[in-house]
Amino acid sequence: MSTPHPRPPENERPPRTEEQDDSLGDLVTDVIEDVQRLLRQEMALAKAEIREEAAKAGKAAGLLSGAGFAGYMVLVLLSLAAVFGLAEVIALGWSALVVAAVWAVIGAVLFLVGRGRMRNVSPTPKQTIETLKEDAQWARHPTR
Repeated sequence: MSTPHPRPPENERPPRTEEQDDSLGDLVTDVIEDVQRLLRQEMALAKAEIREEAAKAGKAAGLLSGAGFAGYMVLVLLSLAAVFGLAEVIALGWSALVVAAVWAVIGAVLFLVGRGRMRNVSPTPKQTIETLKEDAQWARHPTR
């Protein structure tokens, strides 16, 4: 008959086995992978937000460029109107003046719309900043 193995006292922990070490290692690996995935997702979100804001800025810049071109056309046509008006003092000069006035109105409208859109462009990725704050809060207090 063999004698039973003595049991460790209830207040002592049994020594760690290799299986338990592996599961702890797996947990650490999982946490590291989760943090890496979270950082990659935050970077992707920041890139998407910056891309979106850059597109809005590009559209506003296009409108402002249109306003600049319209201003150039105003100067050209006003110059032509002055030349024709002084040279002949006939209807040709007045017609050039009317065309220049139309370009002035178009330029003013493009400028006002472009300026309004440019005011709506935000250079900071607000959503990313907000989620990073939430992540930092969670990291400080993961049980809340």
